[in-house]
Amino acid sequence: MTVDRTRRLASELIGTAMLLAAVVGSGIMAERLAGGNHAIALLANTIATGAALVALILTFGPVSGAHFNPAVTLADASQGGLAWRDVGGYIVAQCAGAILGVWAAHLMFGAPLLMLSTTTRSGPPQIFSEFVATFGLLAVIWGCSRRRADTVPFAVGAYITAAYWFTASTSFANPAVTLARALTDTFAGIRPADVPGFIVGQLAGAAAATLLFKWLIPARPSTADQMVASRAREHVR
Repeated sequence: MTVDRTRRLASELIGTAMLLAAVVGSGIMAERLAGGNHAIALLANTIATGAALVALILTFGPVSGAHFNPAVTLADASQGGLAWRDVGGYIVAQCAGAILGVWAAHLMFGAPLLMLSTTTRSGPPQIFSEFVATFGLLAVIWGCSRRRADTVPFAVGAYITAAYWFTASTSFANPAVTLARALTDTFAGIRPADVPGFIVGQLAGAAAATLLFKWLIPARPSTADQMVASRAREHVR
């Protein structure tokens, strides 16, 4: 394994671990301080997650692209942004990092290290919510990265912050996150039996957004610029 590849995998592992520590840790803190008010707890969890995402993407983006998400990794590889030989390593690093992040949150808050969630998140509305959440996430990533790449961290953080509230599932939008959150019986948990449905919805949403934006916005900005200029000339005629 080359040094460069090792660094990228380490970036994905550490970044995903820190993301899950933020998601689960802020959920525990919010639940303890909200006095039973679930809306306040969710708001606190949302703000912490969105802020952490922006910071972590800015930090690890220059190293690995800051995917932290198997759905993003698969979508990126499908468009030639990541070599397929690296996909397996990325996904393993993301899933391992996500689990480590959950355990770190448990240790910080004095919770049992090993547990399984009992929070039910099942049914077609929840699965469709994950389709919508992940579709939107990939739409934001593709749309911003192909025209204004420097805005991606802020756009992703803003979108996830909003999607916590407009999706019934509170926008997991990430198979690694979903898997790891099954290992915490806290505010952020999901029952293991509900994980497969979430992941199916997430992968379908990511694929749909990727196909749409392959048509909407060409991969290369120069090509997109040429198309815009051509269409403008046609309108002038």
